[in-house]
Amino acid sequence: MLFNSIDFAIFLPIVFIGYWFVFKHSLKGQNILLLVASYVFYGWWDYRFLVLILFSTLVDFWIGNYLKKTTDTSKRKILLYTSVFVNIGLLGFFKYYNFFIDNFTAAFSFFGSDIQPNTLNIILPVGISFYTFQTLSYTIDVYRKKLEPTTNFIAFAAFVSFFPQLVAGPIERATHLLPQFYVKRKFQYDKAVDGLRQILWGLFKKVVIADNCAKYANLIFDNYDTHSGSTLLLGAVFFAFQIYGDFSGYSDIAIGTSRLFGFNLKQNFAFPYFSRDIAEFWRRWHISLSTWFRDYVYIPLGGSRGSKWNQIRNVFIIFIVSGFWHGANWTFIAWGTLNAFYFLPLLLSNKNRTNTNVVAENTIFPSVKEFFSMLFTFFITVLAWVFFRAESITKAVDYVSHILDVSLFSLPKIKPTYLILLILVFLVIEWQGRREQYGIARTFIRKHIILRYSFYYAIIIAIFWFGGNEQQFIYFQF
Repeated sequence: MLFNSIDFAIFLPIVFIGYWFVFKHSLKGQNILLLVASYVFYGWWDYRFLVLILFSTLVDFWIGNYLKKTTDTSKRKILLYTSVFVNIGLLGFFKYYNFFIDNFTAAFSFFGSDIQPNTLNIILPVGISFYTFQTLSYTIDVYRKKLEPTTNFIAFAAFVSFFPQLVAGPIERATHLLPQFYVKRKFQYDKAVDGLRQILWGLFKKVVIADNCAKYANLIFDNYDTHSGSTLLLGAVFFAFQIYGDFSGYSDIAIGTSRLFGFNLKQNFAFPYFSRDIAEFWRRWHISLSTWFRDYVYIPLGGSRGSKWNQIRNVFIIFIVSGFWHGANWTFIAWGTLNAFYFLPLLLSNKNRTNTNVVAENTIFPSVKEFFSMLFTFFITVLAWVFFRAESITKAVDYVSHILDVSLFSLPKIKPTYLILLILVFLVIEWQGRREQYGIARTFIRKHIILRYSFYYAIIIAIFWFGGNEQQFIYFQF
């Protein structure tokens, strides 16, 4: 079920009414309703894959309880490895089986051997990368004794399948979200209104910015060999705003929807395109995934401790694994590797923690240095997005080489004025809200009611005016 669909527009009020009116006085009833609603939400796409999410839930619930019962180190490790093997095994099979088979075949063909292994027609279950990492965080934290294992199966199953963030995040830690299922929630009007405001902004990002950018990004990328360097650069910029509007828009809708039910999810995007270096960008982009890899992969590898060579190794591992998490294609690995090279100069000069505050924190405009730092960071990020978007590394390299030829200094042949203006307005709104949890969290909040609601209605009109057909969110494929 898509957030930007009529189905969800009907589904959400029904669940909301049942949650706050029918089961208002029953915590267990609310949790059961959320669990059922989440399975309906997920099964709307393909009910057969409900078996997978139920299986992962049962395995990690069982392992969590057995970890509590034993203090034997070897048994605890076996239980942890079982959880990792089952969860990563399922993810690996559905997401990477054909990738490894194809590359295995290509390697043998390179050395003159002709083999014909069988590939499978595998459908990737929506959201499997997200809920797999979410359940793994539970098992790992229980193993590390950072979290007490739960005996409440309904609460745990609702945590794993919580529909607002089930299929595209944020990837919530068990230590943060699971305890919220244990306590009685009270309806808070201000919190609900704030949730609706964030949902509205998320829909604007998705329907107005991302979907319109997608139209021109696809047109340019699909015919890149016929366009000038300036047009290709514009196409890459459109894709940069497409993926940001699409993914951060989903996160905004997920977080806002959670607030309607009394839950708090963590911020997943903190205005990443206002970053002054690539390290700051990765602290602000897809925060739930970046911190997951940091805590469960990077730090166990040694993190920033040890020699520079170990630090460099760990950085490349974390970026390459992050790239591979996004998809079974060498383009994602190349994208991750390129970002590791971007990060390297900051690591070697010990400047990777320089920009930890909000840009232009106490002023309206950035300094000249900040402005050009943001512009440069955005430019190299856009170039990296080409590898993320391209069908192959060869096409990505060809696309970038075409950008960097002399035609870069010509005028783009494709230049939708309305879309460029929309992006500029979007950037202005995001800039003024960069200190908040989302772009319009405080916009006109203290102004006259007429001005405030005129702004909200303008957003609604834009959604209907510029919105077209329902388009799937990009990160559903990951």
